[in-house]
Amino acid sequence: MRIVADEGVERQIVYGLRNDGHSVWYVAEKMPSVSDGFVLSVAHEQNALLMTADTDFGELIYRLGKTTSGVVLLRLAGLSTVDKVSRAVWAIKTHGDEMKRAFTVISSHLIRIRKFNID
Repeated sequence: MRIVADEGVERQIVYGLRNDGHSVWYVAEKMPSVSDGFVLSVAHEQNALLMTADTDFGELIYRLGKTTSGVVLLRLAGLSTVDKVSRAVWAIKTHGDEMKRAFTVISSHLIRIRKFNID
């Protein structure tokens, strides 16, 4: 699966996803400090899921109507790094196709997938 990881995503999660065979374009490696709008457009152009820990992307999509191929919001505070990696990799492996054209929240005990309304 193609994923654009915002720079707030922990490096170990990016490595875990790559080790699981996913193609991950990591903002922290490619273009640190770019705007959220730019990151969202890169993900959309690459037809990739945008993975982030930043809740501002919800506003860009729902309030401002920005286009996206799908957003995955990580809410994994309190977990060890190893558990964060395991949870993120497992969620993408198990539910990745469902996350396309959806806003997904991954927490320690829940994965919530909300499909976008397509006009």
